[in-house]
Amino acid sequence: GGWGAAKALKENGCEVILLDGLPDPTGATPYLTPTGKPFEAGTRGFWKDYPNVEQMMESLDIDVNKVLTPFRASSFFSPYGLEATAPVFSDSSLPQLPSPLGQVFATFSNFKRLPIKDRVTMVGLLYAMLDFTRDEKTFEAYDRMTAHELFLRMGLSKRLVDDFIRPTLLVGLFKPPEELSAAVAMELLYYYALAHQDSFDVRWVAEKTIAESLVNPLANSLSEGENPITIMPSSLVSGLQLDDTGRVTSLTYTKRGSSDVETLSDLDGCVLALGAKGMKAVVGGSPEVAKKAPELSAAASLGSIDVMSVRIWLDRYVECENPANVLASFPELRGAGGTFFLLDQIQPDQSYLWGGEEPQGTVLACDFYNSGAVATLGDDDVIKLLMEKLIPSAVPAFRSAKVLDSFVQRYPGAVTWFSPGSYKSRPPLETSLPNLVCAGDWVRMGKREHGAKGLCQERAYVSGLEAANSLARRGVLKGKKKIHQVIPVREDEEQVKLGRKVNKNVMRVLGRVGLASPWVR
Repeated sequence: GGWGAAKALKENGCEVILLDGLPDPTGATPYLTPTGKPFEAGTRGFWKDYPNVEQMMESLDIDVNKVLTPFRASSFFSPYGLEATAPVFSDSSLPQLPSPLGQVFATFSNFKRLPIKDRVTMVGLLYAMLDFTRDEKTFEAYDRMTAHELFLRMGLSKRLVDDFIRPTLLVGLFKPPEELSAAVAMELLYYYALAHQDSFDVRWVAEKTIAESLVNPLANSLSEGENPITIMPSSLVSGLQLDDTGRVTSLTYTKRGSSDVETLSDLDGCVLALGAKGMKAVVGGSPEVAKKAPELSAAASLGSIDVMSVRIWLDRYVECENPANVLASFPELRGAGGTFFLLDQIQPDQSYLWGGEEPQGTVLACDFYNSGAVATLGDDDVIKLLMEKLIPSAVPAFRSAKVLDSFVQRYPGAVTWFSPGSYKSRPPLETSLPNLVCAGDWVRMGKREHGAKGLCQERAYVSGLEAANSLARRGVLKGKKKIHQVIPVREDEEQVKLGRKVNKNVMRVLGRVGLASPWVR
């Protein structure tokens, strides 16, 4: 979000200062393990409907088809073996059918163990898809309900939820259904799976890391030409100061490793591109902001989710049908969501993956989401869990591979938690303060709402563009009023529009007798 805002503000002719807690937020200095091998927290995909991220890449002359892989299938594994495969529709010969018929017919053989009688219970969820965005009041009612409760009321089978939907939510929103807002769970399932037949088509970074291949070219372009932005690494904002009119005029920050408090003054506008953890720290150090912008105090009260990332270098290459894999229903995960990626099947530059050493085998990137319980294990025990239990249960050939090197990193409170009832507490794009706006994938964008949903790079980037656009529209940029283009995702398909229209009319009539959406309240 912060980079999106910086891009739009620079292009509007503003002097931009970007403060970031990372030692090098530009991606110019790769993050390396103690043995000198590249490492990145989390393996993030680029889905079909990422129009603004792709437009940004094209504007920087980044070859999208070189930096990103072709669309790739993904596998879901349980202790019993392969459960399902998420196929690729964009590059296949399968006919494009109306959603969800296309997904149903095209994936008929992709569920390996889930009985048809369980699959058909998904119908209840399809109706909720038509209903949950009927109006703001209805959305808030769905938000107050847990996804688990919605699935029960819509008649989804326990096996469908446990074997497929639960692991999908654990790696998509990083929490199980009983701890997630039903509304946000529905947003995620619709955006990534149900909006169009090919919505779940996903690509991965084929060159180096996201920081090096995407962020660094963007940072370089913003640091050149007219009014280059100023980037301040290792800078932790500790508070915002207001003038008598309630405008943010300065901020205080400390450099990582120092206790000296420094000040940036004469600010015309401010973008808070923070998660829940960062918001708590900044609002906690800004009593006047907490007093005059209670919505930010509410945002600071929300919880966050622990994440753990692991990278493993093996002594041999192991073949796997798909390079991207989800671990489902393993009791050893201790409630976490798990993924493992074969980076050597995603990135052709094997020497890079080995930090310049002679490549010797498969390189695994493994991530745990909602990792609080499993992260209490020691590093060696985490590697043993992965290499002796979890991954060999999915792909037995890994049993014969030996670990040559590994690295484990824990990120407590790193990701937004879309808990039940959290919607009204999430930060708004435009705050009560005239020159303070928010960016990030958890931000409520109001009238500027975008079709990209959940924890996704597209939504975070768009929120940054819209934050900068808001400052321009509100006239706080000294006459600079240029609005950065924001590209919408593909329109809903006609059958979805019709279904929502009919449902809205029916519920309007039922609402007169108190029967509109009786499963939510």
